[in-house]
Amino acid sequence: MQQPWMSVVVPAYNEELAIGVTLDALREWLDASGRPYEIVVVDNASQDGTAEVVRRFAQDGNVRLLVNDENRGKGYSVRRGMLETSGRLRLMCDADCGPSLASLGRMVEAGREAHVVVGSRLAEGAEVERDQPFRRRLVGWPFIALTRLLMGESTRDVYCGFKLWHGTAAEAVFPLQTLEGWTFDAEVLALARRLGFSVREEGIVWADRDGSRLSIREVLLPVVRELLSARRNVRRQRREATAPPLALVPGEPAFPEPAARTEGAGS
Repeated sequence: MQQPWMSVVVPAYNEELAIGVTLDALREWLDASGRPYEIVVVDNASQDGTAEVVRRFAQDGNVRLLVNDENRGKGYSVRRGMLETSGRLRLMCDADCGPSLASLGRMVEAGREAHVVVGSRLAEGAEVERDQPFRRRLVGWPFIALTRLLMGESTRDVYCGFKLWHGTAAEAVFPLQTLEGWTFDAEVLALARRLGFSVREEGIVWADRDGSRLSIREVLLPVVRELLSARRNVRRQRREATAPPLALVPGEPAFPEPAARTEGAGS
């Protein structure tokens, strides 16, 4: 079986209404690329018809469904998907990421210079079609500040659900991931830097939607504990000065190997 050029991992929980639209958009983009691909949806024990919708798409062979036996968290679902795919490039895409596919070509190009490309609503070139309500922005910025303080992570939009990984980086980083909730992004980016992989932020098209109900009062202490645990995990890893070479598929344009960087992962 030919190695996929790109694997897409979509974590999903109760996304019956959104997942079909996103899968249609993903297949359209990937079919147009003319390269082999796979889409893996990891259903985090949804209580609606998410799995049934994905099973209908899975009949064409390019879409697979993985179902967690219980709700394990977004981080668990992404790790499972990343490690059960085999693409040279691996895109982590939220279940409503369709609008951001307009930026995926730029992110692939950015992959010529970085092992991990973080889609960003804050970086130069970002086009936010619908801003988050002020209340959500007010709730969100303390988590970003905490992440930067505790993890030394320079990425501005750490928790954006649209990230492109080279397969070699994903296979090195995700087995070391310990956090299973939504804060996993901070841990895997810090691990990538620690292991010598380069990380770049790229502005993307983004359309926000309602649904987040995070409360600072309810999650602040758990988040601090998780980030401190992640920081200890990152510091236990051996710091690498160079990253592994990138595997290339014959006949495809080669991405020049990025120069590895190690700053920003803590000491």
